[in-house]
Amino acid sequence: MTFYFTGIRSFPKLWKSNPYLGLGPGHSSLSLFLKDCYGIRNQEKWFSLKTVSPQNAKAMNLLIAKARYVRKKDEGSNKQVSADSPHMFAAGAAKKRSQMNPPSKEHVLPPVKNIFQLPTKPLNSEEWDKLKEDFKEKANFENCIISQMVKCHSSVDVAKSVLAWVAAKNNGIIGYDLLVKYLYLCVFHKQTSEITDVYEIMKARYKRLESGAYTLLIRGLIHTDRWREALLLLEDIKKVMIPSKKNYSDCIQGALFHQDVNVAWNLYQELLGHDIVPMLETLKAFFDFGKDMKDDQYSNKLQDILLYLRNNQLYPGESFAHSIKTWFESVPGEQWKGQFTTVQQSGQCLGCGKTVESIHLSSEEYEFLKEKIMRDVIDGGDQYKKTTPQVSLEQVLLIPGLLVLGRGRQFFSLLDVVSQLAKQNLQVLVLGRKHMLKQNSRWRKDDMEKVQKQASFFFSEDDPFLLYATLHSGNHCKFITKDLMRDHKACLPDAKTQRLFFKWQQGHQLAIVSRHPGSKITFQHILIYDTVVQTTGDSWHIPYDDDLVERYSYEVPTKWLCLHRKT
Repeated sequence: MTFYFTGIRSFPKLWKSNPYLGLGPGHSSLSLFLKDCYGIRNQEKWFSLKTVSPQNAKAMNLLIAKARYVRKKDEGSNKQVSADSPHMFAAGAAKKRSQMNPPSKEHVLPPVKNIFQLPTKPLNSEEWDKLKEDFKEKANFENCIISQMVKCHSSVDVAKSVLAWVAAKNNGIIGYDLLVKYLYLCVFHKQTSEITDVYEIMKARYKRLESGAYTLLIRGLIHTDRWREALLLLEDIKKVMIPSKKNYSDCIQGALFHQDVNVAWNLYQELLGHDIVPMLETLKAFFDFGKDMKDDQYSNKLQDILLYLRNNQLYPGESFAHSIKTWFESVPGEQWKGQFTTVQQSGQCLGCGKTVESIHLSSEEYEFLKEKIMRDVIDGGDQYKKTTPQVSLEQVLLIPGLLVLGRGRQFFSLLDVVSQLAKQNLQVLVLGRKHMLKQNSRWRKDDMEKVQKQASFFFSEDDPFLLYATLHSGNHCKFITKDLMRDHKACLPDAKTQRLFFKWQQGHQLAIVSRHPGSKITFQHILIYDTVVQTTGDSWHIPYDDDLVERYSYEVPTKWLCLHRKT
């Protein structure tokens, strides 16, 4: 087993050249990189235990109690990975980390109070005149009042009385902005008769509308008997631009609401043809429509939607997951049974007992990703790269080094981490910056000498080479860094490569959970299964978002829908 902190073109040469490793036949070969982003102050410090404010004392006491439990559990054990803690990519993990260090109260702005007390019932012209007299910005009164109504979702009747007052003063003319804002309230409250009235006014007065008005009219018309006119508005948009996913979603849902499934599927295919990722509510509508339907062609299309979720690493929300479950169980003669469950760390589904797909890349996927990283991140002009690639790649690969620090009484250094890994007979490579070798308060010379006896070193100012080094060390190589590598992922050219990169990252990146005086350093466990929609033909496993958990874009759900055929 080998742990790396940096990357080298020829790793065998490196190990042979280091007299301090003392590796023999009994050493295993898992590789682990340790990396430091010290100096990037705004980045989240996974390796730091931050002090918390007094109001979080209760939360800290709970954490300390849990840490004591983990420490007792680890006594006499050689385990280096915590079985209790969630993995760093679990939904809600980033939110919990941020709650441990909440923003200072003095930076929180007080809520902005309403600048005007809105009426709760329609007013006549004299009453609106009186309100305008008392308003400071009289020239902008009408726009301010209707904008405030939009924010507060005021009654359509109250807003209509504003428009009647404006029209009476302007020979029956109401400005475009006021009409659009009134239309918003009509759509919000589903006042279909008012929507069609505004539509007729705008159609007679304006040859072209801006995108916001088109979007409101489409959404407002789809639930009326004039829903097909929403399709005409969609065609008007196409004359000047590609319609938005919202525009397509509304038209698709309108077609399904009015039982025109062919129009809905055609619009869906058109949307995909523009490389637009559909809204999840659009996909949910297809499953809701198919309930109790015995139609093999329709069923195949719905399963294609599930494969689309898989290929694009999309996750349904809780409501969508319920719709999927309901549809499977409703198909006549199919005998599907679904349940909401979780997957164990071993990858076994607690619902059906089957093992879900491995997180590890196939040899073909691994080589494909390695080539892409080399071409698009290392050689491709990554904006975070400081070292000339021709020089670096001909000799060695250099990545900013590791700094693992805590605060107060909790402190874990580079020496702590390397020493623990070395006791596990792991090969360790540290990617560092040259300032680490200079005596200072952070890097003690005697500590660094001890580190150099237990690990190999390489020095550079370049971040991207961590990826190259880890990938070129083999699929067994693990790395430790607090960097989520979102910038480097963004350099990759297509969705397929980005999905493979994230899959590889989840299976290889370690983070330190915590360390208390007298205890071992504990690592968060690494996922061994892939969190994507997957099927074996007679079963489906679908990860979905819990409504109560805030999931960041680089996290994956922890809840699953398990579906299998009854036998």
